Amino acid sequence: MTYEGVLGLRPAVEYVSEEESIRVIRYYVGSVAVELLEPLNHDCEVARFLKKRGEGFFLIFYRVDDVQESLEELRGIGKQTIDDKPRRLMGNRYAFLEPPDRMHGVLTEIVDGSFTS
Repeated sequence: MTYEGVLGLRPAVEYVSEEESIRVIRYYVGSVAVELLEPLNHDCEVARFLKKRGEGFFLIFYRVDDVQESLEELRGIGKQTIDDKPRRLMGNRYAFLEPPDRMHGVLTEIVDGSFTS
């Protein structure tokens, strides 16, 4: 892998989300997390994204204290969100913000809880 061979990084977290049909490897560079996603089938959201746009940055996420509160605050100031309520994965709540086409093709997510594992 490029991040391991070229940059000398070691994976901090590796997991498979059967629900989203993806394999994820997370690296940390200081306090910044970089996640690499691999589709597990040709029909999942990540596979469709790669087919349409090719390789590149797919997602950036920001840690917040409370996803539900942040969603309400964002909608209260007129920002569009993909999710009306938080989703759950690995003990964390998360939600997606404005559609990627409005964020230069990068999916933007907010996450609460511990995202180090």
